Amino acid sequence: MSGGLLVLGDVVTDVVAVHREPPAPATDTAAVIRILPGGAGANVACWAAHAGLADVGLLARVGADRSGWHEEFLLRAGVRPRLVVDSCAPTATVVSLVDASAGAERSFLTDSGATLRLCRADWSPDLLDGVAHLHVSGYLFFAEASRELALIALRDARSRGVPASVDPASAGFIADFGVSRFLAAVEGVSMLLPNRDEARLLTGLPDPVDAAAKLSRHVPLVVSTQGAQGALVAESGAVTARIPAVSAQAVDSTGAGDAFTGALLAALLSGCGPVAAAEEGCRAGAEAVAGMGGRPRAGETAPGRR
Repeated sequence: MSGGLLVLGDVVTDVVAVHREPPAPATDTAAVIRILPGGAGANVACWAAHAGLADVGLLARVGADRSGWHEEFLLRAGVRPRLVVDSCAPTATVVSLVDASAGAERSFLTDSGATLRLCRADWSPDLLDGVAHLHVSGYLFFAEASRELALIALRDARSRGVPASVDPASAGFIADFGVSRFLAAVEGVSMLLPNRDEARLLTGLPDPVDAAAKLSRHVPLVVSTQGAQGALVAESGAVTARIPAVSAQAVDSTGAGDAFTGALLAALLSGCGPVAAAEEGCRAGAEAVAGMGGRPRAGETAPGRR
C-alpha cells in the first residue's frame, strides 16, 4: 500500500430482516430478508474505497464456509483483502432486525465466529508498509486473542509514526468488557469515533456534547456520530463543530456509522480537515440508510453530493 488505509476488523455475513410490525411470538411476522456481506471493519474499508480512496486494505479472519464469497465482494468494492481462513470456526454472522416503523432502527443478534479468533500470528509489521493511517474496529478488543493483535498493531503503528483511529463498536460489549479497560486499551490513538451511546458510556456523562468534549481530553480528535442529529467534532477538551445530518429516507440504518467512518477517513487522507471530513461522513451515512445492508450500492451517490 502507498499512502493508503489499513483496516483491522471483521468480515460478517449479515442477515437483515426489515419488519413493520413487532415480531409476533409463536407465529409468522412478514419481513423483507436479505443475506448480505457486512462487518464493521469490512464496511469501513468498502466505504473508504467508495469515497475515492484508491489504496484500502483489510485484515480479517473468516471461516472456510464463505471466504471466497466475501473476498469476491471486497475485491469488487476496490478493497484488497487479507482474509485469514479459520478451519475451526465459521464466518461471523449477525442477524439484524430492522424496525421500519421506528426510523429503521435495528437490534443485533451476533455470532462472532472466526472474527475474534484473529490473533498475533495473523499480524506482520510489514502490513504497515506504505500505510498512512491504521483503523481498528473496536470489536477486536472484546476477546483476548484479537485484542492482543490490535494492541500489537497499534504499538507498531506508533513506532512508525502512523496515526491510528478506533471505532468503539458496541456499547453493550464495552459495558461487559469494562470502560476503564477499554480506555486503557485505546490509549495513544489519534482519533476515536464513538456513537452517542458509546460516548456517554465511556464518560458517564448523559449530554452528548459534554461526553464528546471529555473524550477529547484523552484522545486528540473525537468525532461522535449522533444519528439523525449529525455529528460532533471535539478537540482538546471542547466541541469545535456540530455537523448537521444529511436528509435521507431511512430504509435500514445498518452500517450507517461504518459509512460515516469510511468516508471520513478517505477525506482526511485526501487532505481535508476534520470538519470537512465529518461532512463527507454525514453524506455517506445518508447514502447508507437509504438501502438495505451496510455496504455501498454501485452507481449510487450520497444525497447532497454533486
